[in-house]
Order: sequence, then structure tokens, then C-alpha cells
Amino acid sequence: MKNFFLLTLFMGLALMGYSQKTITGTITDEGGEPLIGATVQVKGTSVGTITDFDGKYSLNVPESARTLVISFIGYGTDEATIGDSNEVSVILSSGELLSEIIVLGSRSAGRTKLETAAPVDVLDIKEIANMGPQTTVNEILNYVAPSFSSNTQTISDGTDHIDPASLRGLGPDQVLVLINGKRRHTTSLVNVNGTFGRGNVGTDMNAIPLAAIERIEILRDGAAAQYGSDAIAGVINIVLKDDQGVTFTAGTGAFITSELPDADDDNGMDGENAQLNVNYGAALGKNGGFLNLTGAYDVRNPTNRMKEWEGTIFSGFNNPDYQGDPSDDITEAELQRRGLQRSDFNMRVGQSALRSGSAFMNFELPVGENTTLYSFGGISYRRGQAAGFYRLPNQSRTVTDIYPNGFLPEINSNINDKSIAVGMRNRVGEWELDFSNTYGDNSFNYLITNTLNASLESASPTSFNSGGFSFAQNTTNFDIRRYWEDVLSGFNLAFGAEYRLENFQIEAGEEASYTNYGLATWHVTTAGDSVLIQDGMGPVSTIFAPDGSARPGGAQVFPGFSPNNELSAFRNSIGAYVDVEADITDEFLLAGALRFENYSDFGSVLTGKLAARYKITDDISLRGTASSGFRAPSLHQLNFNSTSTLFVDGVPNEVGTFSNDSRPAKLLGIPELKEETSTSFSAGLTARIPSANLSITIDGYIVDITDRVVLTGTFTGDQNGSAVDQEIFRLLQQANASQATFFANAIDTKTSGLDIVMAHNARVGTGTLNTTLSGTFTKTELSEIKTSEQLKGKEDIYFDETSRIFLEGAVPRTKFNLTFNYSVGRFSALLRNVFFGAVEEATNTPANQQEFGSKVVTDLSVSYKFTENLILTVGSNNLLDVYPDLNIPANQSEGRFLYSRRSQQFGANGRLVFARLRFTL
Repeated sequence: MKNFFLLTLFMGLALMGYSQKTITGTITDEGGEPLIGATVQVKGTSVGTITDFDGKYSLNVPESARTLVISFIGYGTDEATIGDSNEVSVILSSGELLSEIIVLGSRSAGRTKLETAAPVDVLDIKEIANMGPQTTVNEILNYVAPSFSSNTQTISDGTDHIDPASLRGLGPDQVLVLINGKRRHTTSLVNVNGTFGRGNVGTDMNAIPLAAIERIEILRDGAAAQYGSDAIAGVINIVLKDDQGVTFTAGTGAFITSELPDADDDNGMDGENAQLNVNYGAALGKNGGFLNLTGAYDVRNPTNRMKEWEGTIFSGFNNPDYQGDPSDDITEAELQRRGLQRSDFNMRVGQSALRSGSAFMNFELPVGENTTLYSFGGISYRRGQAAGFYRLPNQSRTVTDIYPNGFLPEINSNINDKSIAVGMRNRVGEWELDFSNTYGDNSFNYLITNTLNASLESASPTSFNSGGFSFAQNTTNFDIRRYWEDVLSGFNLAFGAEYRLENFQIEAGEEASYTNYGLATWHVTTAGDSVLIQDGMGPVSTIFAPDGSARPGGAQVFPGFSPNNELSAFRNSIGAYVDVEADITDEFLLAGALRFENYSDFGSVLTGKLAARYKITDDISLRGTASSGFRAPSLHQLNFNSTSTLFVDGVPNEVGTFSNDSRPAKLLGIPELKEETSTSFSAGLTARIPSANLSITIDGYIVDITDRVVLTGTFTGDQNGSAVDQEIFRLLQQANASQATFFANAIDTKTSGLDIVMAHNARVGTGTLNTTLSGTFTKTELSEIKTSEQLKGKEDIYFDETSRIFLEGAVPRTKFNLTFNYSVGRFSALLRNVFFGAVEEATNTPANQQEFGSKVVTDLSVSYKFTENLILTVGSNNLLDVYPDLNIPANQSEGRFLYSRRSQQFGANGRLVFARLRFTL
């Protein structure tokens, strides 16, 4: 009844009228040419439109409106007084500073990125995607925004298929992603393998096709008080296209590099990729309505950067008559006799194979003079294939009746992503109202192939449905704002409420994917004889391999989820905020926000933020912020439980992840999860030199996070130990695991850094050169490991050395980007150099720790415009074929890993060559 009342009240307000008038005009450049798609906006409001193909616009504005703000990419931003006239035309000057109007980080519309109190990057994705070699959102941000890091992972289960990402060196779950200003759902994948972001749940921005995106705004500041949970590191807002016309884009590329494995060197390339995108936009009505549709298809082949296996092949496996003598090693002659090469036993160390399709839409339709209906969303499907560690014939994980020479198991993913947002914006007098509902869900299912269940021995199938998980989120928002131009030098008030419902599910796989079929009896196999053994606990179980080691149950590489893992967990939260922004004078801006949120599973939290900006001159400003923030533990972290095979320094282990309310957690003293809290401070300088067409921003920051949620190290039981150790041992055995790990509020951290952005444009000859230099210096430090009394003395397990390195040194702490973009006549050229700072190898073994030195990666591309409608772009990413430093021998696992698989600096695929054709109608 309450929801019905609120909806009825809102609809009633929507029908109320108010006094307004229509302003028309034309926006042109200095040569009198119309500017198509220029933005015309009422200052301090979200009321605006764009110009048509003739540079003309028509805009209904409140009678009280006094000023229009006009902007266009590559031109200066101008303000025009409305006065008593109904016609306002403006000439924009080219070659001036890029001063995009942004909507992120400030609920007061009409500010440029140099005028905000917090640092915001604005990336023109249309231009970047047309010229650059990168083909996904994460790839572009990794090369264009230094504060952002993301790379493809290898041999890391599901993380091979969805790339973890970082902002300002913090975790993938500490950055909030919005689409058109509305909260985006996260993935269902929990990163539990050995990669950066271990234990985190991120957002899959690669599910959004580049062809659907107009621009991306990155708020590099804590913003939980403005936007809610997760915005500790900042906020990324993806703005979808509202273009008119049709654009077809087709691209292809491949890695042509000096480091291909010998077996793949016959064609000189791998990792071939292709993209086909179509974007269609049409105007709806005469008042700025539109419908924009995008379809995309992408395919990516795998890469492999493993050289031939250098170690002993099949110790204890010399011939088909093998009887268990571990001293026998296979000889080169035996390899030849079987028609095999060393390369036949290679792993696949590189990017996974992916095939995906997606469709997105963005829609707005003015209804009458006061109200606009809008909707956006999309669907995507991705099928991935990655490989695990090679199972050698002498290992207990191999059944030689099925795979005489061992096998390379494969993880196939089926990832579905859906989202839809619908809403209505309304103007009631001077007030702007926005009511919306956004739904999104993501599912991830595993199909394991070229594998077996060793406990079934020769009766085992070779493929398994291992189950999967899904996450759904529904968010309802009601936002109200008003701008008073005549209060102080401008005053904006915004307030609103949010209700969010979330659901996380785990679905079991088929029986053979998770079962150890030796659990009824315990067999010892020696020279073909089978003996039944029972211990004092009754029939306990394990099928033993010929070498005497236990055969593990479940699908090799990824044991399936069992019915004991299955769950469907719900929670809801409600939040309310108030946000004020006041231009105390023309020079001094002061802003503040408060937000209250209540979660059904852990309680309430109140956060706040203060921000200020002072203009020393018209061209130089100081700015700063102070805020408190929080991140609710995800439903995944609260409920995820499974058993998976993790390789530590080449040794396989069955590791069970247990929830915090499980019996093993209580026995070990693992505390229940609660929210992370943070305090953030930033201070910066913005400057521009109009005469030199130069702008500079410098921002420093400190972020302290308390009770940070991590995935612990691995605990074990002992069947001969204390009563507690014995019970843990039995519980692990029931879960087909030998070790246990948990999510816990285990640590406090401190992150500090400095971001620098410089932009310059100039006329060079008859062309235009745009230059950008941007960089980040960041450092994350472990402040404290927080253990319970029962965990005292086990800090090195609770938060182990590998986890510390993932936290502090597995992604570049220093990163710089120098980009030149030159256009003249029909030609355009892009030259980009990205400096990736040093990273560290994440390992628990001190002797194996190493630092990988800094590198510079160069991108180069050239475009030629055959006609106004047809453009060809060719070029290269990593033109000079740069690779990270080699692993030291101790980390190469006998030649399998030449480059680190744990600490991805910029990837290890080498030179990519590409071509792209763009056709517009």
C-alpha cells in the first residue's frame, strides 16, 4: 500500500504544470559551419538537448532560467544569457581547452571537469575506440586511464573469462559502476584463484559493447555518501550513445610476436580476434527523443606463451607395462616410439578463447512538456574456454586407460548477462524529479571437458556439467533536485531514496562432477591387487593410484558444486541521502552529502562527505574532499562455498571455501562478516593556460580502510591432532578438500597516491595535435592483521604472504600515459606510450619472490577517411613487442611459466596488429 501511495503521489506531481518558454538557436564554429551534436543545457539543471544536423536546437526552459551552457568536444565551453529573447545562437571557438560538462561527482549539472571539487576523467569512447587497438572497455581504460588497471588472467578458473579491475590500486569490489547514472549489477563470479582481486567480486564492464558507449566518466574519489556501497575507490559512469544514423564497424587482429611456442610457430601468429558492430539511432518526436540500438559480435582465439616442457617427463612412467617403479623416466626414444613430442604435454599459458554476442539499447521520449520517459539496458552471452594444469600420466589425477599420455583439462564458461532500466524524469515548477527501476542479473555456468573423475577410474566420463552461480539485483530510486541561481552565487539541493533487493544462487552440477566414488571403501592398489581396509571410524575411502597416492574425486580442474553447496540467498537494503552544493561566491564552492543505509543482514551505516573548490583566478583553482565510506560484504562473500583445485608453486591442492557461519569457521574462530569502512582525503590543483591551450590537474589522496574483507590463507586439520583439528579434518574430507579458506574482515589498509593529468592542443601545420600526459603514483600498505583470540599466532595463515603481495604489489603502482593524436585532412594518427611500473611475484616462498621491472608499451595507428562515410584504421598495440621480465627459474615450474601468471603487469601476449573499417550512413 505504501508503494502504491508513493507511486500515485509521484504520478500526480508529474501531471502538474508550470510556466516555461521555448528557446531556439544555432550553434556554429568560427567558420560558420554548424556543429552537429553540440550540448545546450540550462545552467545548474539537467534540462538540455543537442543540436541537429544543421546545428539547430529547440529547448523548453523554465521562465526563471537565465543562462545556457553550450559545449562541444574539441571546442571551448561557452555560457549565453537568455534574457527576454527566445533565440540564443552561439559561435564556439575551436582549438580551445576541452571542458566537457560532466554529470558524475556533482548533482549540480553544468560543471566542467576543471570546476568540480573532486577529480573526474572524461573519456570520449567513440573517438578512442575508432583510433585505438583496444576492443573492450577494460582494455581501453587500462591504456587510457592510469589510475585504472585490468589485465586478462591465465590458468585461474573463472577469472580467465571475466577480467578483475582496479581503481587507484584498490580492489575490484571497491569501485562502483553506473550506466547512465544508475547502479550496475556485479558479476556472479567470486575470484578465488591466485590472481589480483582474490576474494573480490567485480563488475563485468566488458559485457557492454564499445559501440554502444558515448563516453566514460571516472570519479577518482571516495563517494559512498553520494552513491552508496562500493564507491570507496571511486565511481565509473558509462554513458550510452544517443546518436542518430547507422554505423557499421568491422575489425580484426592477431598477435604477431617473437615469443610464440615452437609448436605454434608455423603460422607466425595466435590470438586472432574479430569484431562486428552495428549501431543504429533514430529521433523520436520533435523534442529530443531518441532510440539507439547496438548489436555486437566478438570472437577471440587463445594465446600460448609456454615453451616446451623442460622437466622430467612422467617420472615412473616409461612404458605401457609400467608396474609402479618410480625410478623409471620416459626417454626421448620412448617419446619417438609413441609418436609424441615434448610440446604435446604443454599447457596453455595465455588468454582464454572467448566468443560473445550482445545487444544494447538506449531510449528517451518526451511526453508532453514536463515529462520524459527513458529506458536502457541489454543482454550479452559469452562462451569461454580456458585450460588448467597438465595432468601427467604418473599422477594420481590421471587414469591412463583413458589418457595414456596425460591430459590438459579445459574449463568452458557460459556467461549470461541481462539488464533493463526504466524511469521517468519530470519537472514540477523548479523541481526536477527522477523515478527509476533498474534490474540486472549475471549467471556463470561451468562445463568441464577433456577431463575425468579419477575416483571412477576407467569408467569415468570425460566431460561434466559442474554447475555454477548467479546474481540478481533490483534497484529502485527516487531522486529530487532543484537549483537556485539567485541564492548566493548558485545553490543546488538534491535528496532521494533507494531500495535494493539482491539474490545470490549456487546451482549444483551433475553427480559425477563432485563425487568421490571411493567414499564407500578404502582401496589400496598394488600391482593390480585390491584390498579392503577399514579404520576405527568405519568405511572411509579413497581410491589410490598406482604410485600409492590418493585419487581425488570430482571433475579434474574444477570439481562441481554439490547439493550441499546449493543455496539461494536474499537480502535487501534501503537508503536515503541529501546532497547540497553551494557557490558561496563566484570563486568559492562548498558541497556536502549525507547518506544512511540499512541492510537486512548486518545493520545500518551513516556516511558523509565534504568538498570544496576555490578559484584563485579564473584559470587556477584549489580543491579538496574529506569523506567516510563503506562497502557492504557482498552476498557472494557471505554465502559462497565450494571446493576447487588450486596449484601452489606447481603442487595441486583441493581447497574448500567455507562460509562464515559454517562449522569449520566457528572451530577456527573466524568472525562473522561485517561492512568495511573507510575515510578518504584528497587535495588538488587545477589550472589552465588559455593562451597555450594547456590544462593541468594534480590531485593527491589518502584512503584508510578498516575491516577490509579478504579471502584468508589455507587452514588444515589433523586426524592425529587435537579434538578440534580432528573435527576439521573430517569436515574437510566430507567436502572433498584437504585445506580450508574463508572470507573475513582480516585487515586494515592505507592507500595513498598522486594523480596528474595534462592536456594540450595546438595547430600543427594545417592539422590539429591533441596531446595528453597523465600518470598515477599509488601505494597500498597493510596496516594491521586483525585476528580473534583463537587465531593468535596464525596471522601468517590468516593473511599470508601471497595475499600481502596481491594487495601491495601485484599491479603497477606507477603508471604513465603519453598520447599524441594528430589529424590533418583525411588522415589521423595516434601514438601512445604507456609506462607500466614494477610489480612483484605473489608467492609465499621468500626465496621465490622477485620484482618485474618497469616497461613501456607503444601503440600506433593510422586512419584514412576515404569518404565522409568510410574510414579505415590500421595499427598495432605493443608495436615494439615488449614482454615482462622472465620468471626466475624457481618460478618457471620447469619451463611452463616463462612469465608470471599471478602478477599481470600488462599481459604477456606481445605485439598485436589490427585493422578496422567503419562505415556510417
